Amino acid sequence: MESNSKLEKWVKERVLVLDGAMGTMLQARGLKPGECPELLNLTKPEADQAVHQAYVEAGASIIQTNTFGGNRYKLGEYGLAGQVKEINQAAVRLAREVAGDRALVAVSIGPTGLLSEPYGKATFDHFYAAFAEQARAAEEAGADLISLETMSDLQEIRAALIAVKENTSRPVLAQMTFEPNGRTMMGTDPTTAAVVLEALGADAVGANCSGGPAELLSVLQEMAQVTSLPLVVQPNAGLPRLVDGRTVFEQTPETMAAYAVKLLEAGAWIIGGCCGTTPEHIQAISQALQGKKVVVRPRQRYSTLTSRSQTVIIAANHLPVFVGERINPTARKKLAQDIRESRMQMVLDEARGQVEAGAPILDVNMGVPGIDEPAAMKQAVIQIQGAVNVPLSLDSANPVAIEAGLKAYAGKALINSVNGEEKSLRAILPLARRYGAAVLGLTLDERGIPATAEERLAIASRIVQAAEEYGIAREDVYIDCLVQTASAQQAQVMETLKGVQLVKEKLGVKTVLGVSNVSHGLPAREILNSTFLAMALGFGLDLPIINPFDQRMREVLAAAAVLTNRDQYCGRYIEQFKDYAVATKPAPTAVKTEAIAAAKPATSEAADISIKSRIQQAIIDGDRHSIQELIQQALALGLKPLTLVNEAMIPGIEEVGRRYEDQTFFLPQLILGAETMKAGFEVLRPLLSSNEGRSVGKIVLATVQGDIHDIGKNIVAVMLENYGFQVIDLGKDVPTIEIIERAEKEQAELIGLSALMTTTMPRMAEVVSEVRKRGLAARVIIGGAVVTEDYARKIGADAYAADARAGVLRALELVGA
Repeated sequence: MESNSKLEKWVKERVLVLDGAMGTMLQARGLKPGECPELLNLTKPEADQAVHQAYVEAGASIIQTNTFGGNRYKLGEYGLAGQVKEINQAAVRLAREVAGDRALVAVSIGPTGLLSEPYGKATFDHFYAAFAEQARAAEEAGADLISLETMSDLQEIRAALIAVKENTSRPVLAQMTFEPNGRTMMGTDPTTAAVVLEALGADAVGANCSGGPAELLSVLQEMAQVTSLPLVVQPNAGLPRLVDGRTVFEQTPETMAAYAVKLLEAGAWIIGGCCGTTPEHIQAISQALQGKKVVVRPRQRYSTLTSRSQTVIIAANHLPVFVGERINPTARKKLAQDIRESRMQMVLDEARGQVEAGAPILDVNMGVPGIDEPAAMKQAVIQIQGAVNVPLSLDSANPVAIEAGLKAYAGKALINSVNGEEKSLRAILPLARRYGAAVLGLTLDERGIPATAEERLAIASRIVQAAEEYGIAREDVYIDCLVQTASAQQAQVMETLKGVQLVKEKLGVKTVLGVSNVSHGLPAREILNSTFLAMALGFGLDLPIINPFDQRMREVLAAAAVLTNRDQYCGRYIEQFKDYAVATKPAPTAVKTEAIAAAKPATSEAADISIKSRIQQAIIDGDRHSIQELIQQALALGLKPLTLVNEAMIPGIEEVGRRYEDQTFFLPQLILGAETMKAGFEVLRPLLSSNEGRSVGKIVLATVQGDIHDIGKNIVAVMLENYGFQVIDLGKDVPTIEIIERAEKEQAELIGLSALMTTTMPRMAEVVSEVRKRGLAARVIIGGAVVTEDYARKIGADAYAADARAGVLRALELVGA
């Protein structure tokens, strides 16, 4: 296609230079605080074109349209949701007129501002529809490519990328934005971002916005280790500061140009700028890159699976990994009942227990007869991803259930499974391609399981060939040669292992086996299972499916890692078995919810300790679905409501906060922990005295006038509510006088202000000044990406909060809670 070949041709000839900031330039041309930038495409087109012209003259080979907030949700904030097509097409035409043959035109697509399930209400379908609408309009108007920018939620950019690829024929640049800790706001690391976006078919992956070029250099270096795709980068000109009423960015054109060369060496093929970058910055970057060639990296062939914030590599030079098999209701009546009633409590207990026992991947099967399996799979995936941070294998014979799980899954999943039947291949492989999933192929077809290894190899070959025809990389195909029981088909045990060996030798793909199937119907199953696992590893097994609570199986994997030189210097083995007396104690058993509920500790004191620990753990786990039942149990044991708050719930949420600060938890876990705390408090509030049950404090929250960014403020609002504050959220673009009058009317103890633009920061100073002038008792907390502690001190604010967690802590301190 023309735009693709043009992009490829240009990349081969030279480094592509993207333009710089649009908002910064439009503000200099009269864009008023709080005004919709995208509306200028209709009302002031000459402003847009002047910006484009300046960047083309500066040397940009790609200019991006003024459509960053051009989706139905962002435009809806200005009453413009019905003008998505008109605004986006006008923007493309304006850019096209300026670009001519000198530059490519990329339509800029930013986030919706919505939070995905379970942290918000937005579903995959909400995101998909919004981004498809915007992308179709842009292509119709003549855009050359699509630039997905400043995405912090992996689930949102997944939906955006799929929507763009399915609704246009244009190349896509997929970029996420990263925090100073090297992860996105929702916890995704650069490796996971690159793996997932490449699997979904992005033409280039990378990062934009964030802190500045130094921060994004390390992000790109990490991405370059796992993808050979072109990398794209658009750093800010550093973080902005307000100096004498003017917005100043720390990075000069010269320093940005110097970093551009480093970014090129790290693997970037497409380099531009984001907030604070001007035509002067782009000119310096263009000149610094003149005549330089891109760094072509060798094709990376990793077999990977990911969660939202963790990547698991399945490779012979990495530690062995396995799939935990226990979330499967087959022959487990209580687990099946838990799924049938949509409780998912045992499902979550099994997930947590298996991960605690060391499972790096979990299989999820919702195959209970008579239920709505797609709905159950979606619910399970959402709740399991909120409870544990490991990749999932979605296990179903129902393609509709598989797709429901894939839509809800923020990461790169494994589909379990497809087989050699044409009907199965046609139903499952398109799903794997669409959602960027890996696929597990079973060596059976309409004739059943073949008796010989050679026949199983033939089926495996058909599966691999069909997968490649659908565009699924060979490293994303896993073959299961199917274990049959030694008790009934003893001769078939070795045939399965021969099949594994042949698949490895002839096809070079990864292999899977459900190891414990070999021992069905025989005594002392753990002996057979562990021996068979050791044999299978020797024949080339890559990914066993096992019970993580089987200690012998874990010991075999640990020993095999040493003996095959995969556990360097025996480090993992030594750590695991440094005290062999401890290592040989009975393995942990799976958590059984109904057994816990029925257990009766020996003494009343022991019961008190047990139930308080479980409430605390439920908050740490973000287990909103069991917290209320646990609190009812505690009340039945005679524990006082205030005791539960002080000795179980508060310690739980404090531990969540500590893990967030240590970066072992991320924003999703922080939100779920707070929501679990709130759900528990709803049971206790009516039982507390009027003094004990009152809110912690009342806070008026607002994004200041002229600023329409509110996702951070919305997260803070959720957190504060869940900590017991009464939150009056005035929204965004709120005039100073409205904030003051509402705080006065409500007799609020606190006012919380947010700003993401340096041009709106002076409104914070106005609020603080008016609070002092009127003698209000309210204390003022300020925060936002551009706000600093120095600025808070300068304007006399009572506190500064760098993030949502800090906002809660500062609020609690100011009200003396």
